[in-house]
Amino acid sequence: MAKLGLRQSCSRAASALQRIGEAGRVPCVAAYVLARPGFERHADLDLIRQHAATVGWRVAGSSFADVGQPPPLAQRPGFAAACRYAVQGYAHGILAIARPAITTDDDTYAQVLEHLHARSLFLAYLPALGEAVSP
Repeated sequence: MAKLGLRQSCSRAASALQRIGEAGRVPCVAAYVLARPGFERHADLDLIRQHAATVGWRVAGSSFADVGQPPPLAQRPGFAAACRYAVQGYAHGILAIARPAITTDDDTYAQVLEHLHARSLFLAYLPALGEAVSP
């Protein structure tokens, strides 16, 4: 994906968050992790919850996960379920640890973003270490 595409993606996510805020609602996110069951998954979900609390977002009652090294997106029932959950109106977006938890393939990533943005949903990540956090 070209840098322009990434900028447009960030702009669309910011617009979605602005619309949510203007409507007087608190953004609600579905937590998604790519981690094995047990300690690793719980730790990742805790990081997501902490970040959401820091920026003033609410984490939905359901969380979603897939296991192992990033398989192709089409083979990830947890991510597909997170998208369906948000599309059905239970969340305004999906919050993951980092982009590689979704996909490292630029074309697939662009398709995911278009799918979510067409439904006024956003995809967000935790800030990298040392990055400023802003809602």
